[in-house]
Amino acid sequence: MPTLMLPDANGALDTYRTGDPSPYPMRRAGSFSRRAYAAAHVVADPIRQTNPWQRQAVDWERTIAFRHHLWDLGFAIAEAMDTSQRGMGLDWPTALELTRRSLEAARDIPDADLACGVGTDQLADVGDITLDRVQGAYEEQIEAVEGLGGRAIIMASRALARTARGPDDYLAVYGRLIRQSQRRVILHWLGDCFDPALTGYWGTTDVPAAMDTVLQLIREHADKVDGIKISLLSKGYEIEMRRRLPQGVVMYTGDDFDYAELIEGDAQGYSHALLGIFDAIAPAASAALVRLAAGDHEEYRRILAPTVPLSRRIFEAPTQYYKAGVIFLAWLNGFQSHFAMVGGMQSARGIVHYADLFRLADQAGALRDPELATRRMATLLALHGIE
Repeated sequence: MPTLMLPDANGALDTYRTGDPSPYPMRRAGSFSRRAYAAAHVVADPIRQTNPWQRQAVDWERTIAFRHHLWDLGFAIAEAMDTSQRGMGLDWPTALELTRRSLEAARDIPDADLACGVGTDQLADVGDITLDRVQGAYEEQIEAVEGLGGRAIIMASRALARTARGPDDYLAVYGRLIRQSQRRVILHWLGDCFDPALTGYWGTTDVPAAMDTVLQLIREHADKVDGIKISLLSKGYEIEMRRRLPQGVVMYTGDDFDYAELIEGDAQGYSHALLGIFDAIAPAASAALVRLAAGDHEEYRRILAPTVPLSRRIFEAPTQYYKAGVIFLAWLNGFQSHFAMVGGMQSARGIVHYADLFRLADQAGALRDPELATRRMATLLALHGIE
């Protein structure tokens, strides 16, 4: 198997020999017993991206092709979410175009499922923000997505976090949005570990108090809420909230640290999934979910266990830069011909981080073609002066 020299955290270089190619099929081999959304990334167009910090240039063909890859493996797609760099390189007009193209692609695939992120990112450069403007921005995006035939995932809003005076403001804004929506929505509670601008969301920094507010909102609108994704990287809070949800409303884990345990569940229930890590480990995750549905918990754990250290390294603090690791693995696995991101965000992590991801991906059976991955990793190393 191919070898290369990889740096470690102390600056030393060690010889690393890759293992076998990923053993997991590229199409789903059975049914799932959990709803499983993969939050998908976008593929940049590095030739048209002449000023990557200021302009978005998307390779639409490769971006949509990656969604077909996820659909082939049985996943629903969470579109235009933070994994697609919403608020970190992808603006609202480009996100809407992404949503339109993905919904069109889904129409040609039997049983393809797609839910679309809506937020208030058109207010990013607006100085004077009021609750009415936040409400209007959300409504504009929901109307646009539903007008295309899509279903909304109501994402957390930086503008709302800046403007709301307390829990009642959140209840008022979200309540009106849910009542106006044409279809059942998914709520998304994104913690400040993913975005520091969301500190104090739901009107408090006290997580149990914030949970009470969210649960009040859900109970008041249970007929219009499909579920909630929480991304707090705390399995304890997720399990507690999962047990308190009203009947008919489900928990979607957004915990990229403990997803394997949370999806498997316990005697009192389990979480469904809406995860960015599924973008990077889709074949392994699909194979594991098939085994879980068949009642083979041991094989489910065997497949997913080595992916957890990989995910924890991808999502390490500062967690908001995890997208770089997701796209790095897409490049290593041949889903795109380059390692460039909208906004130039590939520079958000260092070469030691990427070297660790290479090792962990190989050990998790997440490299489809170790020889290709090694050649590409060697190119990245050479750009950092390691040859």
